[in-house]
Amino acid sequence: MRLVPDLSTRLLRPELMDDPSLNAAEHQRALAGLRLMNRVARPAAALWEPIRAMAAAPGHGPVRVLDVATGSGDIPIWLRKRARAAGLAISFDACDISERAVGVASERAKRAGVDVRFFRADVLRDELPQGYDIVMCSLFMHHLEEPEVVELLYKMKAAAGRMVLVSDLERCALGYWMALSASRAFCRSPVVHFDAPQSVRAAFTVEEFEGLADEAGMDGARIDRHWPRRFLLTWRRA
Repeated sequence: MRLVPDLSTRLLRPELMDDPSLNAAEHQRALAGLRLMNRVARPAAALWEPIRAMAAAPGHGPVRVLDVATGSGDIPIWLRKRARAAGLAISFDACDISERAVGVASERAKRAGVDVRFFRADVLRDELPQGYDIVMCSLFMHHLEEPEVVELLYKMKAAAGRMVLVSDLERCALGYWMALSASRAFCRSPVVHFDAPQSVRAAFTVEEFEGLADEAGMDGARIDRHWPRRFLLTWRRA
């Protein structure tokens, strides 16, 4: 019996969280489990440094950030708190295709006392709004087919005045077992137990994602690995 699935190629298949028939109570239970896992993994930490550095640069005005496919809004809410604590002028907007996710995220931001604006948008079909210094995306690309990734990267590049940031999972054996173990250690939701390791199986290797960024015309893009077995793509407008 294989202890590690074949990770030589992507296995993209629907995740339980994306099932529209999933009842609201189980959906909320799964979201709570993911939030707990994210508090341990700290996915926003890698995004914070390039955003902070831009806002702290001498002579730079307020920085506007758009988070695409935001889900329940954990990332922009955390980043807005950090910006406020650091005394930096950074505003955050965020969008998602799901009205339910937008509602949950808006309510969470209100409870957290942070001014993040959430709105509905289908980023695969709609054009991204203009006027942002940074357009970012976290833990969404592994849900997409390769042509969709290229199209979204192209849209993000066109909409970003200064920088694009993409943080996502890296497909590898260690990442798979970390997702499998963490989902069972920190969460009792069977949805998360299935979706967390499946997300790694659907993810890209760094080399694969570099190729997709090249297809999107992101000359000079840089990809760095960060804990726990994730990568951060940074593209800056020349």
